[in-house]
Amino acid sequence: MSSTITDWTAPIATLLRDGTAVAHEKAEKSEGASWLTRGELDKEEYARFLIMLWYIYSTLEEGLDRHSSNPVLAPTYNAPLLSRAAALEADIRHILQTSDWKTHPIHREIETSPPPALTAYVSRLKAINESSPELLLSHAYVRYLGDLSGGQYIRRSIAKAYGFDSAGTDFYDFGSQAATMGDLRKIKVWYRDGMNEGVPIGDIPLKESLVHEASLAFVLNGDLFKTLRPPTNPPSLRFDPVSATPVAHPGSTSPTTPSLASPSLSLRSASLSKQSSFSFATILTLVLAASLAHFILTVGGIKGEDVLRKLFSLV
Repeated sequence: MSSTITDWTAPIATLLRDGTAVAHEKAEKSEGASWLTRGELDKEEYARFLIMLWYIYSTLEEGLDRHSSNPVLAPTYNAPLLSRAAALEADIRHILQTSDWKTHPIHREIETSPPPALTAYVSRLKAINESSPELLLSHAYVRYLGDLSGGQYIRRSIAKAYGFDSAGTDFYDFGSQAATMGDLRKIKVWYRDGMNEGVPIGDIPLKESLVHEASLAFVLNGDLFKTLRPPTNPPSLRFDPVSATPVAHPGSTSPTTPSLASPSLSLRSASLSKQSSFSFATILTLVLAASLAHFILTVGGIKGEDVLRKLFSLV
């Protein structure tokens, strides 16, 4: 991503935003991210996702705690406000309806046979925790600012989809459940200011490393989304009666395309028939309108621009 940067003297918060734009967009437009954002995942699959996040945050926050005095990390270190691991545990317990969630089959599966994407993510966090702890800032930036921003919209979708009231969405709470978007915006401003304070304006090699690591963090998150299992009851496709093309579920970022073996192909055939009927009806309407306009022109003596005005008002 460094090739997209034109001014490395800019503050690190600006460089991270601009230098990760492509990786960010690719991660958030993945199919798994769309299921999550729209609240379409099966409830137990959402719990599985939270368990994977618990491993990631536990590893990340262990490193941040260990290196809290690092000059790059210190200005943004605020465990009581930012740490997510404990909140994730609370949500997992609520969803799985058990206080001993680590003995649940979903966790047992992840523990004994973790998805390769999760292993890669956790392994990377452990590696930089030992060799280059300042790079933890990039991962904290991607995760925490994402939770403070898009995460708040996901929270509403999740609460609606699974019927959560107050319990079940602790992961998205910063400070308190009553925190407003304005409160969260202040936290983001504080965090960006802290990043700028911790990264010297003239340390170009450090900035390059942080931007590269943040781009990698988005790739790792995108790979994690790919491990999500499709909803067992996905929303039905809607078809445009004119174009006979599938239309995305409301809130979707991209249209859903049926597979060749999909029974929705029969819907497409029916839709094409409707299209033919619609086209014939449209032509017939235009012919009748033109005939009526000609009659008005001949009998009523309408001239010039009045003809077009009357014609289109009739159609």
